[in-house]
Amino acid sequence: MLSASTKMLPAITVSALDFKRIESVLDALPPAYDDMRDRLFAELDRADVVEPTAVPPTLVTMNSRVRFTVLATGADMVKTLVYPKDQAANENNISILTPLGSALLGLSIGQEIEWQIDAQKTMRVRIDAIEYQPERAGDFHL
Repeated sequence: MLSASTKMLPAITVSALDFKRIESVLDALPPAYDDMRDRLFAELDRADVVEPTAVPPTLVTMNSRVRFTVLATGADMVKTLVYPKDQAANENNISILTPLGSALLGLSIGQEIEWQIDAQKTMRVRIDAIEYQPERAGDFHL
């Protein structure tokens, strides 16, 4: 669950193509996922939506391979942000439907975000690098 205060959330940008695809995924979710759907729709509602060709190369988009640091521990991680159907394909994939996946979407290198993991614990990460971004590679999956 993301932090309750949107004032503390960093600005995010989402490609129009990712926006449309994520909406389709959310619309198809069963009622058991209502909480996740609401949280991710809230993220999309606050996003600046741009055309895929206008996506900056420093932005986390769907299918981007992202290097980030868990600030509390200093742990350096690399994950690829994917749609739920692709999560099992690689242990380093992280679904957009997970709290971390939805938190990473739309962030840029250098940005940080904190979100609630459970009632007593939060996690804060910083985006360090985008090792691969489909838009930068010209791979728009049209």
